[in-house]
Amino acid sequence: MLSRFTVLVFTALAACSPLAERVAMTPLSSSVELRPLVGSAMIRTVSLPTYAAAEEIAVKTADGRITLREDVLWADDPERAVTLILTRTLSDILNTDVGPDPWPFIGLPDVSVDVRVERMLGGLDGTFELRGQFFVASEGADFRNSTHRFDIMEQVTDGSVESIAAAQSAALLKLAEQIGAVLGR
Repeated sequence: MLSRFTVLVFTALAACSPLAERVAMTPLSSSVELRPLVGSAMIRTVSLPTYAAAEEIAVKTADGRITLREDVLWADDPERAVTLILTRTLSDILNTDVGPDPWPFIGLPDVSVDVRVERMLGGLDGTFELRGQFFVASEGADFRNSTHRFDIMEQVTDGSVESIAAAQSAALLKLAEQIGAVLGR
């Protein structure tokens, strides 16, 4: 059993430790504008691998292992941030009602998009990889249910967290454009 003194020492040390820096996922603007095939679309909360859903920023080391940078954290919950970035970007591309799950509008969306990420990782080898599948589902007969794979690679200019975050933003832009190509023309 820990003594009161030990508990006080650990509490004091924890209070003195510096706060971690935070990096925001930043949405990029798309130059793609499509005519929507749907009146509305819902982006379900994006499913990320455990390491990518963590508050700490994951980095692939030279030997292929995944490490978490505990000194730098994401500014927002990664699943929430990725969902909102895809929602915003897809709304701009299609110029129609696109919202996150739970659906913020009255009535039901024409389609829902479920994104399942298998890999979302930047590394010291100079690459950022975003790989997985997205599923488009519709209750109505106007739009066919479908599944689509994505495998997006972006360059990481250096091994810094900022470079990994920039490559991730570029990869999410490409993913939103791929989803937009399914929902528009």
